Amino acid sequence: MRHGHTHLVMLSVLVTALAGCGSSPRESFYTLSAGAAPEGEASARTGATYSVAIGPVTVPTVVDRPQLVVRTGANQVAIVEQHRWAEPLRSEIPRVLAENLAQLLGTRQVSAYPQSGSGDAEYRVHVEIQRFESALRGPVTIDAIWTVRRGTGEPRRGQSLARESAGGEGYEALVGAYSRALATLSRDIAVAIRSYSSAPQN
Repeated sequence: MRHGHTHLVMLSVLVTALAGCGSSPRESFYTLSAGAAPEGEASARTGATYSVAIGPVTVPTVVDRPQLVVRTGANQVAIVEQHRWAEPLRSEIPRVLAENLAQLLGTRQVSAYPQSGSGDAEYRVHVEIQRFESALRGPVTIDAIWTVRRGTGEPRRGQSLARESAGGEGYEALVGAYSRALATLSRDIAVAIRSYSSAPQN
């Protein structure tokens, strides 16, 4: 009798465990998107040609992880286990910047790190993201220092601070705001490249 009772208890524990697995929250995955087409269409009509390599791009350690990170207080953040980036930010951000700059500069010759590690791009862009922050029901902030170098010439440096309202509830809205903030950063870099191209090469 005791032997049968033991089997019954073990079966009950197994069923409970399987039921718990079935009710686990689903993970959601997000990607950033390009969004600088309007100005890119105007730039395409200028006839200028550019060859640009983006990367590397560095991000703060606190957000350099698969999970989304949201600020919950002045000195506190939450790592959201069930909401994750589909690819590392270190590779996704360069990809989006490259897509934006291709639109803004009217060229297909824009590559993203690590592809930019080889090749003969005329312009090279390095970006250091200092802040990549968001809060639920609050704005997102991207603060970045960047350099643009043409050949062996002196680099041109700049800093971009972009804040975007999520404009809605949930993590998808936050990711959309990040994409719009990256479009602002891309426009600042595009302006620097155009300005650089009008100067004589060293």
